[in-house]
Amino acid sequence: MLNSISTPVDFTIDDRFLGHDAIDVTGYLARLGVSHPGPPSVGALRSLHRAHVERVAYQTADIHLGRPTTIAPSASADRIVRHGWGGYCMHLNGAFSALLAALGYQVRRHRGGVQVAHGQPAPGADANHLAVTVHGLPGPENPGGSWLVDVGLGDGLHEPLPLAAGTYRQGPFTYRLRPSPVEPRGWRLDHDPDGSFVAMDFVVEQATMADFTARHVELTTSPASRFTRVLTVYRRDATGSDMMRGCVLTRVGADAGRWELGGAAEWYATLADRFGVILTDVPDSERMALWERVRAAHDRWLASRARARERV
Repeated sequence: MLNSISTPVDFTIDDRFLGHDAIDVTGYLARLGVSHPGPPSVGALRSLHRAHVERVAYQTADIHLGRPTTIAPSASADRIVRHGWGGYCMHLNGAFSALLAALGYQVRRHRGGVQVAHGQPAPGADANHLAVTVHGLPGPENPGGSWLVDVGLGDGLHEPLPLAAGTYRQGPFTYRLRPSPVEPRGWRLDHDPDGSFVAMDFVVEQATMADFTARHVELTTSPASRFTRVLTVYRRDATGSDMMRGCVLTRVGADAGRWELGGAAEWYATLADRFGVILTDVPDSERMALWERVRAAHDRWLASRARARERV
Protein backbone atom coordinates (compact mmCIF):
# COMPACT_ATOMS: atom_id res chain seq x y z
CA MET A 1 0.00 0.00 0.00
CA LEU A 2 1.27 3.48 -0.84
CA ASN A 3 1.69 6.16 1.77
CA SER A 4 -1.20 8.56 2.08
CA ILE A 5 -0.44 11.89 0.41
CA SER A 6 -1.03 14.85 2.68
CA THR A 7 0.48 17.59 0.51
CA PRO A 8 -1.23 18.08 -2.87
CA VAL A 9 0.95 18.56 -5.91
CA ASP A 10 0.17 21.01 -8.70
CA PHE A 11 0.43 18.91 -11.85
CA THR A 12 -0.04 21.96 -14.12
CA ILE A 13 2.93 22.22 -16.46
CA ASP A 14 4.58 25.39 -17.72
CA ASP A 15 5.43 24.21 -21.22
CA ARG A 16 7.29 27.24 -22.53
CA PHE A 17 9.40 25.78 -25.31
CA LEU A 18 11.25 22.89 -23.68
CA GLY A 19 11.86 24.26 -20.20
CA HIS A 20 15.55 24.76 -20.99
CA ASP A 21 15.51 28.36 -19.79
CA ALA A 22 14.80 27.22 -16.22
CA ILE A 23 17.43 24.51 -15.69
CA ASP A 24 20.91 24.64 -14.20
CA VAL A 25 22.96 23.56 -17.22
CA THR A 26 26.31 23.73 -15.43
CA GLY A 27 25.00 21.70 -12.50
CA TYR A 28 23.34 19.18 -14.82
CA LEU A 29 26.56 18.61 -16.77
CA ALA A 30 28.46 18.22 -13.50
CA ARG A 31 25.91 15.62 -12.38
CA LEU A 32 26.63 13.72 -15.60
CA GLY A 33 30.38 14.00 -15.05
CA VAL A 34 31.03 15.78 -18.34
CA SER A 35 32.54 19.15 -19.18
CA HIS A 36 30.71 21.54 -21.48
CA PRO A 37 30.33 19.56 -24.71
CA GLY A 38 30.61 22.52 -27.10
CA PRO A 39 28.31 23.03 -30.09
CA PRO A 40 25.87 20.28 -31.09
CA SER A 41 27.53 17.27 -32.68
CA VAL A 42 26.88 13.55 -33.03
CA GLY A 43 29.85 12.74 -30.82
CA ALA A 44 28.72 15.08 -28.06
CA LEU A 45 25.16 13.78 -28.22
CA ARG A 46 26.41 10.23 -27.80
CA SER A 47 28.62 11.19 -24.87
CA LEU A 48 25.78 13.00 -23.10
CA HIS A 49 23.41 10.08 -23.67
CA ARG A 50 25.89 7.51 -22.34
CA ALA A 51 26.64 9.61 -19.28
CA HIS A 52 22.95 10.06 -18.49
CA VAL A 53 21.96 6.40 -18.58
CA GLU A 54 25.09 5.39 -16.65
CA ARG A 55 24.77 8.02 -13.90
CA VAL A 56 21.06 8.81 -13.53
CA ALA A 57 19.04 5.73 -12.66
CA TYR A 58 15.54 4.98 -13.84
CA GLN A 59 13.63 4.49 -10.59
CA THR A 60 10.16 4.51 -9.07
CA ALA A 61 11.12 4.84 -5.39
CA ASP A 62 9.30 8.15 -4.95
CA ILE A 63 6.03 6.47 -5.94
CA HIS A 64 6.48 3.88 -3.20
CA LEU A 65 7.42 6.57 -0.71
CA GLY A 66 4.12 8.31 -1.44
CA ARG A 67 5.88 11.38 -2.82
CA PRO A 68 3.93 12.71 -5.81
CA THR A 69 5.89 14.48 -8.54
CA THR A 70 5.32 16.84 -11.40
CA ILE A 71 6.79 16.13 -14.83
CA ALA A 72 7.70 19.75 -15.58
CA PRO A 73 11.18 19.49 -17.14
CA SER A 74 12.63 22.18 -14.88
CA ALA A 75 11.42 20.31 -11.78
CA SER A 76 12.73 16.99 -13.13
CA ALA A 77 16.13 18.55 -13.85
CA ASP A 78 16.20 19.98 -10.33
CA ARG A 79 15.49 16.50 -8.91
CA ILE A 80 18.45 15.14 -10.84
CA VAL A 81 20.89 17.98 -10.12
CA ARG A 82 20.14 18.97 -6.53
CA HIS A 83 18.52 15.94 -4.97
CA GLY A 84 20.16 12.99 -6.74
CA TRP A 85 16.83 11.50 -7.84
CA GLY A 86 16.15 10.05 -11.25
CA GLY A 87 12.62 9.04 -12.14
CA TYR A 88 10.88 7.26 -14.96
CA CYS A 89 10.61 8.22 -18.64
CA MET A 90 8.63 11.43 -18.22
CA HIS A 91 11.12 12.79 -15.71
CA LEU A 92 14.28 11.53 -17.41
CA ASN A 93 13.44 12.27 -21.04
CA GLY A 94 11.73 15.53 -20.08
CA ALA A 95 14.80 16.78 -18.24
CA PHE A 96 17.31 15.47 -20.78
CA SER A 97 15.45 17.00 -23.72
CA ALA A 98 15.48 20.35 -21.89
CA LEU A 99 19.23 20.04 -21.34
CA LEU A 100 19.79 19.26 -25.01
CA ALA A 101 17.67 22.24 -26.05
CA ALA A 102 19.68 24.49 -23.74
CA LEU A 103 22.85 23.22 -25.42
CA GLY A 104 21.51 24.15 -28.86
CA TYR A 105 20.16 20.83 -30.14
CA GLN A 106 17.01 20.67 -32.27
CA VAL A 107 14.77 18.63 -29.98
CA ARG A 108 11.26 17.28 -30.41
CA ARG A 109 9.03 15.42 -27.97
CA HIS A 110 6.53 12.78 -29.06
CA ARG A 111 3.75 10.66 -27.61
CA GLY A 112 4.92 7.09 -27.21
CA GLY A 113 3.68 3.82 -25.80
CA VAL A 114 5.58 0.85 -24.38
CA GLN A 115 4.41 -2.72 -24.98
CA VAL A 116 5.54 -4.40 -21.78
CA ALA A 117 4.91 -8.09 -22.44
CA HIS A 118 4.37 -10.56 -25.26
CA GLY A 119 0.76 -11.65 -25.50
CA GLN A 120 -0.43 -8.13 -24.76
CA PRO A 121 -1.55 -5.90 -27.62
CA ALA A 122 0.72 -2.98 -28.45
CA PRO A 123 -0.92 0.07 -26.86
CA GLY A 124 0.18 2.44 -29.58
CA ALA A 125 1.24 5.95 -28.66
CA ASP A 126 -1.07 6.15 -25.66
CA ALA A 127 1.27 8.55 -23.83
CA ASN A 128 2.55 5.97 -21.35
CA HIS A 129 5.99 6.95 -22.66
CA LEU A 130 7.63 10.26 -23.59
CA ALA A 131 9.78 9.79 -26.69
CA VAL A 132 12.44 12.26 -27.86
CA THR A 133 14.12 12.88 -31.20
CA VAL A 134 17.00 15.17 -32.18
CA HIS A 135 17.37 16.61 -35.67
CA GLY A 136 19.87 18.43 -37.86
CA LEU A 137 22.91 16.24 -37.07
CA PRO A 138 23.84 14.39 -40.28
CA GLY A 139 26.81 12.05 -40.40
CA PRO A 140 28.25 9.30 -42.60
CA GLU A 141 26.19 6.61 -40.85
CA ASN A 142 23.08 8.81 -40.68
CA PRO A 143 22.82 11.26 -43.59
CA GLY A 144 19.24 12.13 -42.62
CA GLY A 145 20.52 13.70 -39.42
CA SER A 146 17.62 12.62 -37.17
CA TRP A 147 18.17 10.54 -34.02
CA LEU A 148 16.08 8.63 -31.51
CA VAL A 149 17.23 9.73 -28.06
CA ASP A 150 15.91 7.89 -25.00
CA VAL A 151 17.36 7.88 -21.50
CA GLY A 152 14.06 6.76 -19.98
CA LEU A 153 13.61 3.15 -21.10
CA GLY A 154 15.39 1.47 -18.20
CA ASP A 155 17.50 -1.18 -19.94
CA GLY A 156 16.97 0.52 -23.29
CA LEU A 157 19.39 2.54 -25.38
CA HIS A 158 22.96 3.21 -24.30
CA GLU A 159 23.47 5.64 -27.19
CA PRO A 160 21.12 7.41 -29.63
CA LEU A 161 19.98 5.49 -32.71
CA PRO A 162 19.74 6.90 -36.23
CA LEU A 163 16.07 7.51 -36.93
CA ALA A 164 16.16 5.09 -39.84
CA ALA A 165 14.92 1.54 -40.26
CA GLY A 166 17.55 -0.97 -39.32
CA THR A 167 19.05 -3.27 -36.71
CA TYR A 168 21.43 -1.85 -34.14
CA ARG A 169 23.69 -3.61 -31.63
CA GLN A 170 24.61 -1.97 -28.31
CA GLY A 171 26.42 -4.16 -25.80
CA PRO A 172 24.40 -7.36 -25.21
CA PHE A 173 21.23 -5.94 -26.75
CA THR A 174 20.10 -5.83 -30.38
CA TYR A 175 17.43 -3.27 -31.25
CA ARG A 176 15.35 -2.90 -34.37
CA LEU A 177 13.84 0.36 -35.57
CA ARG A 178 11.05 0.08 -38.14
CA PRO A 179 7.78 1.71 -39.21
CA SER A 180 5.16 1.24 -36.52
CA PRO A 181 2.48 -1.36 -37.30
CA VAL A 182 0.01 0.44 -35.01
CA GLU A 183 0.74 4.15 -35.56
CA PRO A 184 0.47 5.48 -39.14
CA ARG A 185 3.71 7.28 -40.07
CA GLY A 186 5.06 6.40 -36.64
CA TRP A 187 8.07 4.38 -35.55
CA ARG A 188 8.53 1.20 -33.53
CA LEU A 189 11.61 0.33 -31.47
CA ASP A 190 11.81 -3.43 -30.89
CA HIS A 191 13.83 -4.39 -27.82
CA ASP A 192 16.14 -7.38 -27.57
CA PRO A 193 14.47 -10.65 -26.46
CA ASP A 194 16.50 -10.40 -23.23
CA GLY A 195 15.18 -6.91 -22.55
CA SER A 196 12.59 -5.88 -19.97
CA PHE A 197 9.93 -4.82 -22.49
CA VAL A 198 8.84 -5.81 -25.98
CA ALA A 199 8.74 -2.56 -27.93
CA MET A 200 7.96 1.14 -27.95
CA ASP A 201 5.87 2.89 -30.60
CA PHE A 202 5.82 6.66 -31.08
CA VAL A 203 4.22 9.15 -33.44
CA VAL A 204 6.09 11.74 -35.48
CA GLU A 205 3.85 14.62 -34.43
CA GLN A 206 5.32 16.81 -31.72
CA ALA A 207 3.84 16.73 -28.24
CA THR A 208 3.88 19.06 -25.26
CA MET A 209 4.44 17.96 -21.69
CA ALA A 210 0.81 18.72 -20.96
CA ASP A 211 -0.09 15.80 -23.25
CA PHE A 212 1.37 13.44 -20.63
CA THR A 213 -0.10 14.86 -17.42
CA ALA A 214 -3.15 12.59 -17.15
CA ARG A 215 -1.13 9.46 -17.88
CA HIS A 216 1.52 10.48 -15.37
CA VAL A 217 -1.08 10.77 -12.62
CA GLU A 218 -2.58 7.40 -13.61
CA LEU A 219 0.77 5.60 -13.83
CA THR A 220 1.96 6.88 -10.46
CA THR A 221 -1.25 6.49 -8.44
CA SER A 222 -3.43 3.72 -9.90
CA PRO A 223 -3.27 0.34 -8.11
CA ALA A 224 -3.40 -1.24 -11.57
CA SER A 225 -0.18 0.48 -12.68
CA ARG A 226 2.98 -1.61 -12.87
CA PHE A 227 4.80 1.34 -11.29
CA THR A 228 2.76 1.19 -8.09
CA ARG A 229 2.91 -2.59 -7.76
CA VAL A 230 6.68 -3.15 -7.71
CA LEU A 231 9.51 -0.73 -6.94
CA THR A 232 11.85 -0.85 -9.93
CA VAL A 233 15.31 0.57 -10.59
CA TYR A 234 17.47 0.32 -13.74
CA ARG A 235 20.92 1.42 -14.77
CA ARG A 236 22.45 0.93 -18.22
CA ASP A 237 26.13 0.73 -19.14
CA ALA A 238 28.23 -0.24 -22.14
CA THR A 239 28.30 -3.96 -21.33
CA GLY A 240 24.76 -4.54 -20.06
CA SER A 241 22.16 -3.42 -17.58
CA ASP A 242 21.31 -3.73 -13.91
CA MET A 243 17.69 -4.10 -12.82
CA MET A 244 16.21 -4.30 -9.35
CA ARG A 245 12.56 -5.26 -9.03
CA GLY A 246 11.49 -5.43 -5.43
CA CYS A 247 14.09 -7.62 -3.70
CA VAL A 248 15.55 -9.20 -6.86
CA LEU A 249 18.67 -7.82 -8.54
CA THR A 250 19.30 -8.96 -12.13
CA ARG A 251 22.32 -8.28 -14.29
CA VAL A 252 22.09 -8.79 -18.08
CA GLY A 253 25.25 -8.82 -20.16
CA ALA A 254 28.76 -8.97 -18.70
CA ASP A 255 28.83 -10.61 -15.24
CA ALA A 256 25.20 -11.70 -15.66
CA GLY A 257 23.38 -13.10 -12.67
CA ARG A 258 20.33 -12.94 -10.44
CA TRP A 259 20.36 -12.38 -6.69
CA GLU A 260 17.75 -12.03 -3.97
CA LEU A 261 18.45 -9.23 -1.50
CA GLY A 262 17.61 -10.45 1.96
CA GLY A 263 17.68 -7.45 4.27
CA ALA A 264 17.28 -3.69 4.45
CA ALA A 265 21.01 -2.98 4.78
CA GLU A 266 21.88 -5.04 1.70
CA TRP A 267 18.97 -3.56 -0.26
CA TYR A 268 19.91 0.06 0.45
CA ALA A 269 23.60 -0.65 -0.14
CA THR A 270 22.71 -2.09 -3.56
CA LEU A 271 20.62 0.97 -4.37
CA ALA A 272 23.55 3.22 -3.54
CA ASP A 273 26.49 1.20 -4.87
CA ARG A 274 24.98 -0.36 -7.98
CA PHE A 275 22.51 2.36 -9.02
CA GLY A 276 23.75 5.55 -7.37
CA VAL A 277 20.40 6.02 -5.61
CA ILE A 278 21.23 7.16 -2.08
CA LEU A 279 17.94 8.67 -0.82
CA THR A 280 19.73 11.06 1.52
CA ASP A 281 16.57 13.13 2.04
CA VAL A 282 14.53 10.13 3.25
CA PRO A 283 14.35 9.88 7.08
CA ASP A 284 15.26 6.58 8.74
CA SER A 285 11.64 5.89 9.67
CA GLU A 286 10.53 6.23 6.03
CA ARG A 287 13.45 4.13 4.84
CA MET A 288 12.46 1.27 7.12
CA ALA A 289 8.79 1.58 6.16
CA LEU A 290 9.76 1.53 2.47
CA TRP A 291 11.85 -1.61 2.96
CA GLU A 292 9.01 -3.33 4.82
CA ARG A 293 6.60 -2.59 1.96
CA VAL A 294 9.08 -3.83 -0.63
CA ARG A 295 9.75 -7.01 1.37
CA ALA A 296 6.03 -7.65 1.91
CA ALA A 297 5.37 -7.31 -1.82
CA HIS A 298 8.23 -9.72 -2.51
CA ASP A 299 6.83 -12.26 -0.06
CA ARG A 300 3.41 -12.05 -1.73
CA TRP A 301 5.08 -12.65 -5.09
CA LEU A 302 6.92 -15.70 -3.75
CA ALA A 303 3.67 -17.07 -2.32
CA SER A 304 1.86 -16.60 -5.63
CA ARG A 305 4.63 -18.45 -7.47
CA ALA A 306 4.42 -21.32 -4.99
CA ARG A 307 0.65 -21.58 -5.48
CA ALA A 308 1.10 -21.57 -9.24
CA ARG A 309 3.60 -24.45 -9.04
CA GLU A 310 1.21 -26.43 -6.87
CA ARG A 311 -1.49 -26.15 -9.53
CA VAL A 312 0.76 -27.58 -12.23
